[in-house]
Amino acid sequence: MSIPQPTALSTAQPVSPAQNVSPAQEVNTAREVNTAREVNTAREVNTAREVNTAQPGDRPVPLSILDLSPIPSGSGAGDALRNSVDLARHAERLGYLRYWVAEHHFATGVASSAPAVLIGLIAAATNHIRVGSGAVQLGHQTPIAVVEQFGLIDALHPGRIDLGLGRSGQRRAEVVAEADRSPATARTSEPRASRVVDGLLIPPAFSFAELARSPQLALQAALLQQPGARTPDFAEQVDEVVAFLEGTFRSPDGIAVHAVPGEGAEVELWILGSSGGQSAKVAGERGLPFAANYHVSPASVLEAVEAYREAFTPSKVLSEPYVVVSADVVVAEDDATARELAKPYGLWVRAIRTGEGAIPYPTPEEADAHVWSEADRELVADRVDTRFAGSPETVVERLRVLQRVTGADELLVTTITHGHADRVRSYELLAEAWHARRTPGAGS
Repeated sequence: MSIPQPTALSTAQPVSPAQNVSPAQEVNTAREVNTAREVNTAREVNTAREVNTAQPGDRPVPLSILDLSPIPSGSGAGDALRNSVDLARHAERLGYLRYWVAEHHFATGVASSAPAVLIGLIAAATNHIRVGSGAVQLGHQTPIAVVEQFGLIDALHPGRIDLGLGRSGQRRAEVVAEADRSPATARTSEPRASRVVDGLLIPPAFSFAELARSPQLALQAALLQQPGARTPDFAEQVDEVVAFLEGTFRSPDGIAVHAVPGEGAEVELWILGSSGGQSAKVAGERGLPFAANYHVSPASVLEAVEAYREAFTPSKVLSEPYVVVSADVVVAEDDATARELAKPYGLWVRAIRTGEGAIPYPTPEEADAHVWSEADRELVADRVDTRFAGSPETVVERLRVLQRVTGADELLVTTITHGHADRVRSYELLAEAWHARRTPGAGS
């Protein structure tokens, strides 16, 4: 298990747009795009990394990408997966540090249901960009299975693979307790006022109580487990993953078991979390890098990074905390075009939060056709209001605020648009603007 030294910008040299790209898959970012486009992010780690003493917000930080492999309406999973491979090639050329893929199940609009498989395909299609999971849902897999999967990929692409772990898939005690309350109590128990912290919008917390009561979601969770299976505590699972990677696993009876491949793999181990709960504390107590989800749970991002830093204990992996913070982003040549491209996002989030699951990503025209109720708007307000959509200048300024307020060491950008060319263009515009702002002599 390794953790490489972070740099202000990716140390990889940009490659030719044609390098390692099949003509059938390459998107011409020169101008095979309409007047609008979009963005995304992710990150890495090391035992002997230099400590940057610059103040948060003043120091340059890397950009990375988180990809859900979205399926646009009128398209299919194969198209979405080919788009992800193509986007990763562009990300490498543009200097993004890492490319992470998410894990989602039973979603007609998301193709990334098996991160290890997709990571292997992307690593094979690229040369040096780090590739990893954001995150493997440990509630659905055993630690040994995860270590073997990522050890296999690392054996073919040593030193480039990130293993991000998340609690998703587990019945979280805090969510179960909330769901057990009456619907009326659950609806009125959370504060409903937004606040602004040094320029960063922190919206009211979204309650997952209604989703936790969904029979559909209960069935899906059951289908992802073997009958009668019990998922261990998250901290126990993380410790087992570490033990298998380091070759120190022993049963309670002292029997050694070794993961092949997997033991000794050079993967970077990450913990992802959306609150100041167990994930943040597990990451901190074990001295692992932590990714906090502003894009999923903007209401709790500050408490998540604070809990991680408070719990942090130096380890052979990190001497001090390392935090990545995610953001939803859409970048286009101007604010109006970016807002047009971002229109479908609210409808997509609505489908997720009503228990339907992520739908095929709509077109702006399909989004315009939806008749919004006040309840709909309230359901998605925290996510829509905290998405950064605009020109390169607009988005860079907002990302700088996010980095300054959270003290992030790296930003993880996720961008979804209906058109693949718009998504590629968004990342391209963001990279150009972000790197230009960090160039000596450029404006601050």
